[in-house]
Amino acid sequence: MGGKSKQRTKGNVRPSSSGKAAELLAKDKGTVPGFLGFGASQNELGYVPAVQGLEEVDNLVDADFRMVLRKMSKRDATTKLKAVQEFGTMCKEKHPENIKGVLPYWSRIYCKISLDHDRRVREAVQQAFESLILQVKRNLAPYLKSIMGHWLIAQCDTYNPAASAAKVAFQVAFPLNKQPEAVAFCKEEIMNILFDYIMKESPETLSDPQSVPEEEREGKYLRVVTSSLLALKKLLDLLPENESVALKDRLMELLSQSKFWKYSRHKTPQIRSAFFELIIAFCQYLPELMKFEAARVCPAVLLSIDDMDPVVCPSVWAAALYVLTCIEDCWAHVNAKKGVLPKLWTVLKEGGRGLATFVYPSLLPFISRLPEEIIGSKIEFFTMFFSSFSKGLLSERALMSCTESSAIVSAFMECLRFTLHQNLGKAEDQQKLQQMLINEQLLPLLHSALKNPKLQTDTFSQLADTLASWERQTDNPDIEEWADAYKRLLSDFWVGLSQACMSQLGSTEADKNLLEGVSSLLKCLRKPGSATKQSVKKKGKIRFIDEEETENHNSNATNRLEELTFGTKNALESENLGDTSKQLQDNHPARTVPLEGLVCELAKLSMTFINEQNSEMHLTFLTTLVSSFPSRKLFTTLLENDNPGSAESFLEANNEVKAMASNPAIQFLIQKLLIWMKESRTDLNCLVDMLYSVLHCCLNNERKIILNQISEMEQGWLILSHIIQKACVDPIKYAAISDWLKGEVLGEKLVSLTDKLCAMGITSSWPKDTHSHSWMLLSLALSKHINNEFFIDEVYIERIIDRLHSALSKDFSKDPSKTGALEPSLSFICDLASKFFCSIKGCLQMSSAEDLLYTIFQLCAQSQEKTHLSDADLHKLQQTWLLGLTSLINQQNGNFRKCGFFHSSATWLKSQVQTSTLDAKSLQVLLSCTYTLLDKMKAAQPQPLHHLITLIECMVPNHSEWENLRQKLSPQWLSKVLLMEQLSLNSDALCAGNDIYSSDKIPNHLCTTALLNQVLLQILEADIFNGQEEIHTVMPTSQIAAEMLYSLQWCEEMKDFCPTISKYHELLLQFDITRERLRNACSTLCETLFSRFIKTVNWVMLLVIFSGGVDYYLVIKQDAEYRIRSLQSGLLWALTASQFITQTKVDGGCDLKQLYITVERFFPLTEASLHTIQSIAPSLLQEDKNILVTQCAAKLSTSKSTDITIIDGGFGSLVVINSCLQNGTNVDDHLVDDQLFISVLNTIMEWRNYEEEIFLFDCTLKPPEPNLLGINVEILRFLRLLIKHLPTSVTSEQWDFIMCSILTWLEAMSETVSLDSKPLVLHFVCQICGMLSDLCYMFQTMTPEISKTLPDNLANEWDNFFVEGAYGQLLPLFLKIAAECKGTILLPSSMCLLKALGEASTLIPLKQLMNHSLPAKFIAGQKTNLPDKLQSILNTLAPLLLCHARPVKITTYHILHKLMSELPAFDHEHLNSYDDNGNDEEHALSPPAALMSVIGTQEADLENIFCNIPVGEYTDIEPLSEAYYSILGYLLAWKLLLIFFKASPSELRAIYATYLRKSKCLHKLLQHLFRLMPENPTIPGQIADSASKGLRTLFSEKHVILLQETETLNTEVSKLACAVYYSVLEDLPATVRLWWNSQDKRVSSTVDKYTSRYVSSILSSQEISAVQSSTQTFKSMVVKARPVAREVLATYSVDDIFIELIIQLPTNYPLGSITVESGKRVGVAVQQWRNWMLQLNTFLNLQNGSIMEGLALWKSNVDKRFEGTEECMICFSVIHGSNYSLPKKACRTCKKKFHSACLYRWFTSSNKSSCPLCREMFF
Repeated sequence: MGGKSKQRTKGNVRPSSSGKAAELLAKDKGTVPGFLGFGASQNELGYVPAVQGLEEVDNLVDADFRMVLRKMSKRDATTKLKAVQEFGTMCKEKHPENIKGVLPYWSRIYCKISLDHDRRVREAVQQAFESLILQVKRNLAPYLKSIMGHWLIAQCDTYNPAASAAKVAFQVAFPLNKQPEAVAFCKEEIMNILFDYIMKESPETLSDPQSVPEEEREGKYLRVVTSSLLALKKLLDLLPENESVALKDRLMELLSQSKFWKYSRHKTPQIRSAFFELIIAFCQYLPELMKFEAARVCPAVLLSIDDMDPVVCPSVWAAALYVLTCIEDCWAHVNAKKGVLPKLWTVLKEGGRGLATFVYPSLLPFISRLPEEIIGSKIEFFTMFFSSFSKGLLSERALMSCTESSAIVSAFMECLRFTLHQNLGKAEDQQKLQQMLINEQLLPLLHSALKNPKLQTDTFSQLADTLASWERQTDNPDIEEWADAYKRLLSDFWVGLSQACMSQLGSTEADKNLLEGVSSLLKCLRKPGSATKQSVKKKGKIRFIDEEETENHNSNATNRLEELTFGTKNALESENLGDTSKQLQDNHPARTVPLEGLVCELAKLSMTFINEQNSEMHLTFLTTLVSSFPSRKLFTTLLENDNPGSAESFLEANNEVKAMASNPAIQFLIQKLLIWMKESRTDLNCLVDMLYSVLHCCLNNERKIILNQISEMEQGWLILSHIIQKACVDPIKYAAISDWLKGEVLGEKLVSLTDKLCAMGITSSWPKDTHSHSWMLLSLALSKHINNEFFIDEVYIERIIDRLHSALSKDFSKDPSKTGALEPSLSFICDLASKFFCSIKGCLQMSSAEDLLYTIFQLCAQSQEKTHLSDADLHKLQQTWLLGLTSLINQQNGNFRKCGFFHSSATWLKSQVQTSTLDAKSLQVLLSCTYTLLDKMKAAQPQPLHHLITLIECMVPNHSEWENLRQKLSPQWLSKVLLMEQLSLNSDALCAGNDIYSSDKIPNHLCTTALLNQVLLQILEADIFNGQEEIHTVMPTSQIAAEMLYSLQWCEEMKDFCPTISKYHELLLQFDITRERLRNACSTLCETLFSRFIKTVNWVMLLVIFSGGVDYYLVIKQDAEYRIRSLQSGLLWALTASQFITQTKVDGGCDLKQLYITVERFFPLTEASLHTIQSIAPSLLQEDKNILVTQCAAKLSTSKSTDITIIDGGFGSLVVINSCLQNGTNVDDHLVDDQLFISVLNTIMEWRNYEEEIFLFDCTLKPPEPNLLGINVEILRFLRLLIKHLPTSVTSEQWDFIMCSILTWLEAMSETVSLDSKPLVLHFVCQICGMLSDLCYMFQTMTPEISKTLPDNLANEWDNFFVEGAYGQLLPLFLKIAAECKGTILLPSSMCLLKALGEASTLIPLKQLMNHSLPAKFIAGQKTNLPDKLQSILNTLAPLLLCHARPVKITTYHILHKLMSELPAFDHEHLNSYDDNGNDEEHALSPPAALMSVIGTQEADLENIFCNIPVGEYTDIEPLSEAYYSILGYLLAWKLLLIFFKASPSELRAIYATYLRKSKCLHKLLQHLFRLMPENPTIPGQIADSASKGLRTLFSEKHVILLQETETLNTEVSKLACAVYYSVLEDLPATVRLWWNSQDKRVSSTVDKYTSRYVSSILSSQEISAVQSSTQTFKSMVVKARPVAREVLATYSVDDIFIELIIQLPTNYPLGSITVESGKRVGVAVQQWRNWMLQLNTFLNLQNGSIMEGLALWKSNVDKRFEGTEECMICFSVIHGSNYSLPKKACRTCKKKFHSACLYRWFTSSNKSSCPLCREMFF
């Protein structure tokens, strides 16, 4: 072995690598080295070629195969397994020629590796061998002899998967007919190998003792020997007979070896089993060898029959039978008395030791081969034999297993029959043997079975078969001797059985189980088949040779006892059925007579016990006997000792009754059975069975009389229910009472019973059990049927159903208290209806049945609030309805009844949605039931088209009904669309009041469209009509779809007015009723109907081309529907059309033009056409827009006087111009002439000169008229669009007109407008504010280039004159409207006004804001340094942050945002006044008092909101709720406060921070923030990318507070909370750090984890970047940043002093402390250096500022020290770390100076007033 780490010997030039050594050997010797291995035998080596060698060898073996073959020789099992698997894969992939070269080496390796210890390797080898065989096929032949032996051994492998794989490979190589030939070809080689493994090998020779563990060696040896023995058996099985003889000598040699016979006693069960299997093969194929070796074979096998190992037992008993058959003189070689039979008795007594199924089937062949001399005395032998049998049967193992006991009983009976059959003679000893077997063996066995129910089935079944066999032999005319013997046997058996049964029944030890056993035995003897069916199926049956002839001869005369039968109905009507003996004519008399006598005796004895001891047990036994053996003789026997009774007490007295009284069965009924029934002596089922036995002995008319009288008894209903139940499950019993069941008496009683039960409530006076049995009886009547007919007449069935329907139809909604009374009946009614619906085909054809189903459907389709049903009752109703619906659909087959269930249901559904008031829950229930109804109809086969057509026709409203439904919809949405500029109006007639739509009921139009569209979608998507055009005639799909989208549009516009709309939307989503699904479903229909439309509509093809080939039918029909309705009605239809066009992307223009052909169709302008133009303006062609604008501009110029304000005049024309200009008319690209718009402006200015009254410049005296408001709104819209697109084209005069008009309008409306104003007034004010916003934005963002194109002095005039006038009016107006919001529910129109005012107000210039003209507002006791105007506006605006109107809050925030940065300067001016002045306490200054007041107010609200929520648990805040407004105002106030703090200088920040810390308001803020910030602030919708810096979070993105409500309103609070927290960490790091350190462990950990994960990295990067990009320079100090290490390097040098400081930010910055480390230091004393390090650490960790500010403070401190200023001897700093003051307080004794704050802390902590240095009194 070449170890690389070894020291090579000097001069050793030979390499240690074995590979290189092989290469040198090849060069020197000229031969190819190989690897030697183990072959098929010890002297045959396996050879695998090496990698290097000659080309001939390379050509033979592929390089890949060489490598794999080498791996197979490795010792590691895993390596071998992978190598074998790889070899198998290569055999599938390589070329066959390459594989052939491997065969010489594979044959040798296979012989070794197929015996490998690892079973996985052995299995894989066989699988690889199969792959090899499939490739090489016949080329394997030369190598067969070397591998065949191991191949057979592998097929007998003890590991089944490996053996199976080897067998599969063998079958692949050789077909079944070729296998013997292949084995014969190699028989010598196989025999040699097997002989060696069986006789020569040992564990040490098979495996290397040095490398293989002993356990593994032993295991391999045992496995190989076992497989070799089985392989030898397989060899004998496969070899032809002549070939087996050829191996005789070799086999003789094997059998002559003592070692071979020792395997029979080997300690390993597998080897013993294989040995006995080989003996079986020898007996089969080479019996002469066994005879020759009989002296060894017989003891080895027969003396091993007690081997009870589960592996060995089957083989040893099979071998024993073969030996007994093969070797005639086998008993000469063993001592049977001492060796074999004792072992047999032991095995039998122990019940086979759990192996009875293998041992006992072999006993009969075994004893049949016993010679007379071995048996000896037969009585003694068979007594011992069968006694051992009985003991084994009663052993614990046998009783625990049914299979075991069955095998023992079967073998017992077979051996008994065989023994009796062999000893049928009349000799005395034979007769004694017969009696012994019957009396001492068979009857005790029965006695044991009677006591043990587990043995009864098999024992009774075997006994019945035995008796049947004996009975057949008694009729054998050929052998009279046997017949007499069998008669004698039967006689002895019945005598013994009678005595045994009588003694058992009369015994005091008799119990219920024993009596049940006796009854089971009798029933089994009467009908053997009943027990045989339950017994375990046998694999085979032993039949005696002499018995076969007899059985075949008597096969036609076989008698079998049948169960009680009544015969056919006709027979029942015509004659008495007679008793049992007359009916059972086929029964053998040898059994019938004694059995009947035994039954009578047992019944008589039972009756004695019943009469004398009232034995319940014997009564149950008697009922079983009477039910199973009914006969007049039996009833006579039962009445022998009783006085005769009169039937007249029970029956009506007439001649017929007198005849009935003589019937013993009727007498027994009256005297005994009825009494027992009344007394409930035993189970009523048993007594009813006895009653049927009585009826069995009566005529048909007698039965009717009996049953009618029983129905009149007190317990009549209970008895009748049991009678009917049994009749329903037994056709014979049904035939016996069918006439009575169909009769009038029972029918009328059931109808009357139904009335009583339905009228009963929970307070029923009936007993509970009677109540339930009555319902059960009705259930049987409605559900059970024979031959698809109810067992009572259908007339009564229909009457019962009608009663149930009447009970269920009662209206309990008016009196919910009655619902409780209905509940018990309701449950039963549902059960009855369910069973009825599933009973017989056609049951739902009854009109009352359909009415009942319709009523149940109504109850299911209404909400529980209305029906007051419990969940359980509703569930039952639903299940009942579904069953009934399914049955109805399947039964009607398209033939539905007019005005039946489907018609009634559809009419009721239509009434519900059109006239009833439904809330969301009620509509949901209704839709669910409708969905289920349609779903069931769709699933039916064939699909019930007529039912669907009926449903649709009844549900769809007509035109007038649709119109009425639309008129009921609230018009409140108009105010919203007016303010949103979707539609234009000049009249208040359509604008409803501004009240909130408070009803929780859903409008009928919405309910109707939801229902119909659900039906439409289900039908279209299911393609029920299969492309038939009738769907278009049946269902107006376009109308339904149009109405649905009309409803959705109404919901869209009303969602802010009506809270119920959200529930309706959720309901639609729940049922997946969406615009997209509607279009997709209708597109499928279009493909069916497209060819029909294309012939009649000329423009369809063009529309299809431009729409992309999708949604043809919907686009054609629906869009046309909207256009027509829009042009006729306008308003909401116009908005619906606009929404549809947008969603279906019909924006090509050409498609749309096909609907209006030409723009002339819109003229003359009406309100509808005006709204249509506004809705489709975005999709109009540009040329059509230009035509509209041109025509309207011309009409505008000609409008005079009153024409200006009408729709077909100036107002309408201006609306069209604004719509076209706003929706796509590109003025900048000169698609529209500039002069056209200037001319429109000139026209408006002319109106100003000549028609001034239309301008609302002075409307303070009277309310403005709607038409004037409308035209002014459109003028403002036009002016706004003009300024946006063409500001440079407006002249100075026109600008004066525009700006003067704005001021005038604003002044006119500021006094009259309020939140309660009409929508047109609000719209006018919104346009004024919008115009002002546009002007402010234009002038504030104006570039010099644009300024040059505008008139001179325009900007100056705006700034100096117009701004002051505008905002002098606007700001008071905003405050006025904001004041009106208090305590008012804000409507969407009010919100629009607030947003418009807010947008304009937020643009107020800072100069105008600081010089406002608002009334002064001051608060007593308020401390402030601000000027009066600033303090006044703060006091005025800050409280608006408390307003519950979002636009007011946001507007206030933006206005105050402008002021915050200006306020600190006023506090800074008074900073010197905060000097000590004799007060040493640390000074704290409050931020603006107005803001702090707001924060204090909101803090109380937040404490209530979060009182039970721990810090760190996220709280979801519902938008626009009370909590939302409180939190929003609180966070906005803090946002303003942090802006103020950030703008303050460091000195002020210190005293502000002190105030915040002392007041604890900042602490409360931080706690609240950790309840408001989301647990995962990552922005959703991002894909993680390793190349990016990380996912964006709410902290990494800048938060912008917008006035307009966005779609993310629900996340606004969490975003704002994250922004505030980021600002707090950024501006107040030291204060936050103090708070964090003071929290408990849980809160501290939560804050640390959250901040470290989401915020620290961003803040650290920002801080380092600020240092890196800072332009601040220091004298004598250089600052550098190291972003990667989060470090800042500061170098300070003065003269000879050089200091280097390293500042490092922690990972949880700013919570963790900033560390300051020492770099280089020159010229500074150690103590001084420590002081400076402490100072810098203090400045950085205790001041709320940046690193640059801390370094600047530290540098100032050091500079002061060098300038000669003494340090404070408390903090060892010149400049105080928090208030930045110098040491000024001097001690009168030592003259040392201290900071005031340091002294205060010293005095308070030490409780002394002495100097810290000299300890003298300071004062």
